[in-house]
Amino acid sequence: MTTKNEIVSRIEAQLDMAAQVRARLAADPKGQTGREALRIWQASRLARTHADLLENPRYASTALFFLDDIYGPKDLSRHEEEVRRILPLMAKVLPVAGLETVADAIELNALSESLDADMVAALKKKVFSLTEADYVKAYRTVGRRPDRERQIEIIAHLGKSLDKLTRKPFIGTALSMMRKPAVLAGLADLQSFLERGYAAFRVMKGSEEFLGTITLRELALLNDWFGNNAALDVSGLKRYP
Repeated sequence: MTTKNEIVSRIEAQLDMAAQVRARLAADPKGQTGREALRIWQASRLARTHADLLENPRYASTALFFLDDIYGPKDLSRHEEEVRRILPLMAKVLPVAGLETVADAIELNALSESLDADMVAALKKKVFSLTEADYVKAYRTVGRRPDRERQIEIIAHLGKSLDKLTRKPFIGTALSMMRKPAVLAGLADLQSFLERGYAAFRVMKGSEEFLGTITLRELALLNDWFGNNAALDVSGLKRYP
């Protein structure tokens, strides 16, 4: 079983990685507008792919949380030094699942930023008038299939960690204890992420079907987009659900 100390070390390593990615992105100011355009397009695609989950009363709030906060992650690691300072308190009051949630969120943030930066570079001006065929072509050009698979793996694990939090006694109290120190440390976004994720999964009461559906759909699209067919297969964008 993973210990809290091991998870803290993982968080510190991911903070280092996130800082490197941010430094790379800062070197290309024009890439910022391209990255925002790409994220808007990706958010629209995700909403189409998982429209049934967004419309399902049981899954709606969790699906919205996934699309807004997990697939389109905010930069939870941008206050690197603040996160490092509050880590001892996190390790003290949060259970293993809570710390794993933080570690997953920060790793996902860094990985997604890196993949998006490569996509923007591959798309160039096309990112501002993006078509499905352009997206899939750039996706294949960028490659990095292991990183794409890791991205989906982290998302699934992050969901499982949040689900575990809902089964822990007194976790609501622990999150409340974290609120004031987190806000004072400038980490209101991270605190809000944990609280809203906990609330969304608690309402859902069981995540296996939800997480399985998202994972299978995204893996199916990944396989379509990395296919070796000569013609671009963009049908996956409309195939699910």
